[in-house]
Amino acid sequence: MQHATTRLATSLIALLLIAGIASAQQPAKRAKRRPIPAFAQIKDVPNLPRVLLLGDSISIGYTLPVRAALEGKANVHRPATNCGPTTRGLDGIDQWLGDGKWDVIHFNWGLHDLKYIEGKQQVPLAEYEKNLSKLVERLKETGAKLIWCATTPVPEGVSPPRTDADVVAYNAVAAKIMKANGVATDDLYAFALPQLKEIQREANVHFSPEGSAVLAGQVAKSILEALNEKN
Repeated sequence: MQHATTRLATSLIALLLIAGIASAQQPAKRAKRRPIPAFAQIKDVPNLPRVLLLGDSISIGYTLPVRAALEGKANVHRPATNCGPTTRGLDGIDQWLGDGKWDVIHFNWGLHDLKYIEGKQQVPLAEYEKNLSKLVERLKETGAKLIWCATTPVPEGVSPPRTDADVVAYNAVAAKIMKANGVATDDLYAFALPQLKEIQREANVHFSPEGSAVLAGQVAKSILEALNEKN
């Protein structure tokens, strides 16, 4: 009887060990990411102009407050993604523009282009100039009123590495392209610079929620001006 009990216990332990090993070998389930509210696609209110925001996480931060500021004045859309560097912009622009008519397009690329990865910029300045020129050419085909948004300042100590001197250089190239194409500029760099300590996170290119709301006020203002000019 004692031997039978011992064998049973041994068998149970073996089964538990096998089950444990099999469980450990199963791929861990990824935690579901919370949906990003700014990525929610909106339904147009009839007879209101359509506005498209294109940009990286800085624009994601100000999307909702811009939408709120322009409620009843414009339908404010954005792609359900981070538009990243100009290379991603070239890949995604046709999809993001879709088939609908746009009245105003407020757009930016830069922060991802100029960041350093393994000691090299993701998109060097000369390539950035070529890519941005192609993007502006494509955006002009929509017939929308275009607003270039200057890339916002970069504080010291950010990761991945970036420098504010590069922001100035990339903005200068962008300014040249916009002037040549008659595209208006929303100078969010100059707007944010004097108040960075109050609105930007420490050692971070991103802005606090309150800071994003401050940026949104300027973005909404530039869009309203463009809509008034279009009318």
